[in-house]
Amino acid sequence: MYKIALAWIAAALVFSAPVQAADTDKPTIVLVHGAFADGGSWNGVIKSLTKDGFRTVAVANPLRGVKSDAGYLSSIIDSIKTPVVLVGHSYGGSVISVAAVGHTNVKSLVFVSAFAPDTGESAATLSGKYPGSSLASALAEPVGLAGGGSDLYIDQKKFHQQFAHDVSRNEAALMAATQRPVTKAALDEPSGEPAWKTLPSWFIYGSGDKNIPPASMKFMADRAGSKQTVVIPDASHVVMVSHPKAVADLIKKAAK
Repeated sequence: MYKIALAWIAAALVFSAPVQAADTDKPTIVLVHGAFADGGSWNGVIKSLTKDGFRTVAVANPLRGVKSDAGYLSSIIDSIKTPVVLVGHSYGGSVISVAAVGHTNVKSLVFVSAFAPDTGESAATLSGKYPGSSLASALAEPVGLAGGGSDLYIDQKKFHQQFAHDVSRNEAALMAATQRPVTKAALDEPSGEPAWKTLPSWFIYGSGDKNIPPASMKFMADRAGSKQTVVIPDASHVVMVSHPKAVADLIKKAAK
């Protein structure tokens, strides 16, 4: 019941006051943040999308596990009665890949500095497929959970350089303080059958990403038959924060 209630709240947000001016002929854009971020990371992208008449909803991704997070997102998709474009950042890419399966209203996927795993692959294995990720050395001491397992955070002192080197120091400090943790188990969890095998996909990422090696993201984009892959020179892992217009422009293409 809790998940259903949250899904209805999210759906209500889609049709709240700012959305009343949206073009009813356009799809709803569902934005799914990744680990160490939150829904506010999409603010710049949302401004651009709503200005052009798109309904948008930024999902509060639980970051507990791929299957359970995808189940939560699936309930939100069920509550939206329009075509949907799913957009995932980082670990959120794994979630949208699984959640979209079986939903006929999902028309396309957009991966923003994101994982696009195949069956049996995890975020951890894909991140280590090519050299270049320095995330492990930037993590704070894991936080043990009462039910077992642990939550992972990026050390706040290392957050700017690791996660968001192309945003201001003050903005990075706010992001570091409000980051949402991901369970270690979620990053290690093998993915189910991915929707990118049957749905058109678009990719955008930065060449300066220190969380997911750019070579890994190129591999995933090529494998998925990306309709268009945008690589922003020296951009960080939070390309939607540092280059919101470029991300919004790609989403608009996926929405056509």
